[in-house]
Amino acid sequence: MVYGDSLSAGYGLPQKTGWVSMLKTQLKKQQAVYQIINASISGETTLGGLNRIEKALKRHHPNIVIVELGANDGLRGLPIKSIHDNLEAIVKACKQNKASILLVGMRLPPNYGTAYTKKFSAIYQQIAKRHELRLVPFLLAGFGDKPEYFQEDKMHPNKNAQEKILNNVWKVLHKMIVSY
Repeated sequence: MVYGDSLSAGYGLPQKTGWVSMLKTQLKKQQAVYQIINASISGETTLGGLNRIEKALKRHHPNIVIVELGANDGLRGLPIKSIHDNLEAIVKACKQNKASILLVGMRLPPNYGTAYTKKFSAIYQQIAKRHELRLVPFLLAGFGDKPEYFQEDKMHPNKNAQEKILNNVWKVLHKMIVSY
């Protein structure tokens, strides 16, 4: 189950061209017997994700949850502690439901200030370390600073970026699938 925001929901992209749809194709190529549930919602915050995680876990019973949340919190300048606590509570809910977790990290543009951006990106490493989770350090690694990979809003990756996102996730996810 992919549990994220617009970056995983495919905001502004033609249907079935987002990285989550591409993941389904990748798994078929690997002959992995997984059903992908995309429970991502554009605009989702960690608080919104926390408020609906139990229902999503009970409805879908995932073996693996890819948690890709926090970008909207950071862009709104929400308190680091609340972002951290909400993500940690989501992780704990997944663990209680016997799901393995792949945590996906994000970074903020530098205009949010050095102190805030460092604390924000450290959240993901802290939670991954504390809970011994697999971590994708930065979803947009390798292209996050290249405007040609973004839609006109300069926030959402375009169609050309989706394979790069998939590769960033797949580097870690395939190890989880092999060990399952």
